[in-house]
Amino acid sequence: MRCMQFFALIGAALSVGLTSADRVPNQVDSQDWFAQGQQKLAALKQLGGAGRAKNVILFVGDGMGVSTVTAARILEGQQRGIDGEGNRLSFEQLPYIALSVTASANQQTPDSAPTATAMVTGIKTNAGALSVKPTISRNESRADKIASAEISTLLEQAEQAGLSTGLVTTTRVTHATPAANYAHIPERNWESDSDLPAGASVKDIARQLIETPYGNGPEVVLGGGRQAFYAATTNDPEYPNQVGDRRDGRNLHEEWLASSQNAQYIWNAEQLKALDLGQTEKLLGLFEPSHMHYAVDREKDQAGEPTLAQMTEAAIAVLRQNPKGFYLMVEAGRIDHAHHTGNAYRALNETIALSEAVQTALSNTDPNDTMIVVTADHSHVFTIAGYPSRGNPILGLVDKDDGYALDKQGLPYTTLGYANGPGHIGLGERNAYDEEGGWYKKIGQTDGARTKLTEKETTHPDYLQEATIPMMMETHAGEDVAIYAGGPGAALFRGVLEQHMIYHIIADALDLRGEQ
Repeated sequence: MRCMQFFALIGAALSVGLTSADRVPNQVDSQDWFAQGQQKLAALKQLGGAGRAKNVILFVGDGMGVSTVTAARILEGQQRGIDGEGNRLSFEQLPYIALSVTASANQQTPDSAPTATAMVTGIKTNAGALSVKPTISRNESRADKIASAEISTLLEQAEQAGLSTGLVTTTRVTHATPAANYAHIPERNWESDSDLPAGASVKDIARQLIETPYGNGPEVVLGGGRQAFYAATTNDPEYPNQVGDRRDGRNLHEEWLASSQNAQYIWNAEQLKALDLGQTEKLLGLFEPSHMHYAVDREKDQAGEPTLAQMTEAAIAVLRQNPKGFYLMVEAGRIDHAHHTGNAYRALNETIALSEAVQTALSNTDPNDTMIVVTADHSHVFTIAGYPSRGNPILGLVDKDDGYALDKQGLPYTTLGYANGPGHIGLGERNAYDEEGGWYKKIGQTDGARTKLTEKETTHPDYLQEATIPMMMETHAGEDVAIYAGGPGAALFRGVLEQHMIYHIIADALDLRGEQ
């Protein structure tokens, strides 16, 4: 008892007077982060496992924490009619694994901009920042100031070394994770020139993709985000009543076409299927004005969208024409978006789509010359709880021998949930299943009481899992995420690593010589 009281007193003493203003942010600068990474790399190589790779594919499941991987593996197994708990996703079968510490230069729980920056530059930076040093202010929009804070990326270094490079994502190609590979900007939201503040001289993110000074820029870019490339006077090809966002009058997709004799621009799945990829030198595919559809909603797209696996296969077909090799980043970006809305069904199916894309990459590359790394930028406050029996539907209610497990109110509850988000009871309204109409609608919930859930409701694709804290959007989480790896040099992924070590290990495998 005295021991417990002692530790309680110590904890209280440490917290006295510690306000948010007193907490000192990490003051490590970019050169220190990079030097620390190089030192850790040397220590890892002393243990063995280094190797040279001709190609590297970096897969990023945006928001794919360990609980997401676990639940997705179970769901995929149950969808196939096999033991979900004993199932494994494709990337879980890679031979090497490590943990990644995702804290950024100024956040315990980060957003996607600094985490993507860490993975592709070897340094940690601040919230919202893309491949710039943490010393620059987030609202800085002067081009000269930003240029002095730029940090070179894996993609840029690969281009300078003569390798081919590519980006594939289910989000806008100007969104944080893909943009960190080619854009240098302190505000991730400046995707189009219409997003820039008045008087800004920095180039917007879409323009930086087209005007990159490194090599001839990426050979493949596939994803969503047409609006940032189309002029405000140009109609969208799929939605004629919509126009682009650009105020400068430029149609950047046309400039892409003019950049190479064998450049291609496409905006639907049939156009991708019709291409002779072996004769395509540069490929830009923008399949939606904004983000692409969720995998389970793809059939609703009137023009037709390719899957993440199909885009991955196409990218590899173009990039492998270069005998020197390639660097490719593939993002399953909508795992994150589904979690933010509190919708586990779509988040898990997006994770399964990532697994299919990884399997496609494994089937189309040689493990003797290609390093494949699969990781997440951060986690989400997504939980697997209760004591459901093995084989119980992962999206369903927690079962017991004599029925459903019940809470203190005598009501059943789900295995999956969120620590915060829009699924909270008592916000005034929440999503619920309409038994008669068979669809979701908003219903009043002003008393904070839970309703009696049914299996039919909780397994519906639009169901929002219950959340503890009421928020309009669910948040990221701060725990470590996993790194799965295979191929030459992948054995260096071991133990608990700072997230920026992903850059250092990949750069070493490709024999890139970056300095920050």
